[in-house]
Parts: sequence; structure tokens; C-alpha cells
Amino acid sequence: MTSPAPRGRRLTAALQGFLPRESRMLFALLTLNAAVGVLIWQAPEVMPLAALLVPLALANLLLGPRQLPFFVLVTLLVLAVAVAFQSAITGRIFISALIVAGLCIGVVLSSFHRSRLGVAGLRGELMLVDLRDRILRQGGIPGLPGSWHVESELRSAGGTPFAGDFVVAIRKGNRLEVAVVDVSGKGEAAGTRALLLSGALGGLLGALAPEDFLEAANDFLIRQDWDEGFASAVHLSLELETGRFQIRSAGHPPAALRAAGSGRWSVITAEGPLLGLIDEAAYEPAAGIMRSGDALLLYTDGMVETRTRDISLGVDKMLGQAEQLLRGEYVGGATRIIESIGSRKDDRALLLVHRR
Repeated sequence: MTSPAPRGRRLTAALQGFLPRESRMLFALLTLNAAVGVLIWQAPEVMPLAALLVPLALANLLLGPRQLPFFVLVTLLVLAVAVAFQSAITGRIFISALIVAGLCIGVVLSSFHRSRLGVAGLRGELMLVDLRDRILRQGGIPGLPGSWHVESELRSAGGTPFAGDFVVAIRKGNRLEVAVVDVSGKGEAAGTRALLLSGALGGLLGALAPEDFLEAANDFLIRQDWDEGFASAVHLSLELETGRFQIRSAGHPPAALRAAGSGRWSVITAEGPLLGLIDEAAYEPAAGIMRSGDALLLYTDGMVETRTRDISLGVDKMLGQAEQLLRGEYVGGATRIIESIGSRKDDRALLLVHRR
């Protein structure tokens, strides 16, 4: 004789093979909804009408935009039946029913907005988290020889990991290629454009010669035809053996180099138009060499510019702060600098390069 347990497992396996995941989730939530409705009917003094919000909240997280309106309709039917079987409709029951019905309407309206994405709320958030993690990984510094220390830091205007500033970095043989980019806008509003642009620029950075990178990035942005379709960027191409570097800028704040011999910071200015504004723009390099003990800073305008302060004054303030915070100890220097200076109302990105 077949035991009930194996028979139940076979039935469960058959349902899993017959029904897709979304349908199984809908069936489970409908079952929970019906169970809550029965408990409200049988024991109204123990189970309040507000208990219907539990399956509603789970459905809002787990169901896709196609199943969610149907589930909400069933919830409203269960609510109507549960209210009809109440022995007496008091003011408390009436208010509870209105709250549940109002939240049902709110969930349906949110599902209409979510239908543009086509996935459930929790999965949609996981997709954004995955994209966020990818942009942060692209900003990670690749392995370098022991004579070099490079680190980057990002901060967003809203305090979230989504920002319009980002860093992409790759190593090609004995050359380090880094781009620090500031997309128009700030915070979450610029985060979606930054996600798309970071992937594109990461591919261009690894595939093209240094002199072609910003020109290709400019062409890419022009083709996007965004309403706010521009960005500033600074590109560093560094030879790890010799310390020779080239910096190209697309409307970006100037880089800053600290010479260990003199202990002074100097500004490295490279001219070039913003990305996405002028077709077939040219970007001329500023060249130099990093010797042992030298340090280089690349940053976005959130570090040096405010509504009441010009960029040049902000650069002077940042370099003075950097001189105090580094003092020969460069490990963790990018974090110390970005936390001590810059506008909290704007996205900020900072790259610190030090040759030991």
C-alpha cells in the first residue's frame, strides 16, 4: 500500500511541473487569502478584517503585474463576504473595511506602474540591486604591482548606492586605464543613465586605444538622444612601469598631482567639450610622469563646486584638505577626503593614485 507521504510528494511534483512558478505562487496566496477569510467568518472576535492585509502584502512583493490585479479582486470579494457575515457592522468594522479596500486600490495602481517593467516588485528590486552591484564592481581597481596604490570612493546625493557619478577601471598589460564620469543630474534620477553608460564605457575602455576612448564615448552619448544627454569625464592612461601618464578631459574638473620632491600640488588642465553635445569632438591630452612618492587625484565637481563657491576655490580647498588628511599615509585616503569635503547635495566620486 502506498503511503500518503510519497503520494503527496508526487502530487506536489506534478503540480510544479504542470504550473509555472507565478501560477503556483498565485495559487498559494489565494489559498492563504481564503483561509484568512474563513477564520474572519468563523471567529471574528479573534481574527480582524485587517488580517487580509497579510496576503495582500505578500502578493504585492511576490506576484507579477498580470496576476496582482486578479488577486486584489479576489481579496475585495473575500472582504465583502466577510463583512456581510458579520453579526453587526460597527464603526470599527466599517473603518477596517475601508482601510483594506483603500490599500487594495493602491496596490492595483502600483501594479499598473510596475507593468512597464513586467516583473514582480521583489524581483524588480533584485534586478536593480544586481545592476547597482555591477556598476560598483566596474569601479573596482584591478590588481596592480606593489609599487602602486589606487583606490576610489563614491557618494550619492541621496545617500543611496545609485548615483550619477561612477568610476570604470581596467588593466591592459602594463597600462592602467581609468575613467571618472559625472552624468547630468544627480542621485537616483541620474542612476539609470549612469548604469547604462558605465557598461558602455567599460567596454570601450577595454577595447579602444587611449586616444580614441573619449571620442567613442562622445559618439555613444550623442546616439542615445537623451533629454539630459550629456556627461563630463576625465580619462587617465597610466604606464605602470615608467609612471608616464596621459589625461584627457571632457568638460571635467582638472586633475591634481602632488610632487613628492616639492610637497606641492599642481593642477593638470586638459581641454575638451562635454560628452554628448558636439559631434566629432576632439580631446587633447595633458601628459606627465609620476615618480616615487607622487600622488594624483581625479574627482567630480561635487567635490569642489557649490552654489556659492567657484570650482577654482573649491579645488584649492580640496587640495589643502588632502594635504592634511594624507600626510604620507595614502591607504584609506580617498575615504578620508571624500567624507571631509564636498557637497552632500551632489554626487561625489574620487580616485586616488599613489606611486610608492
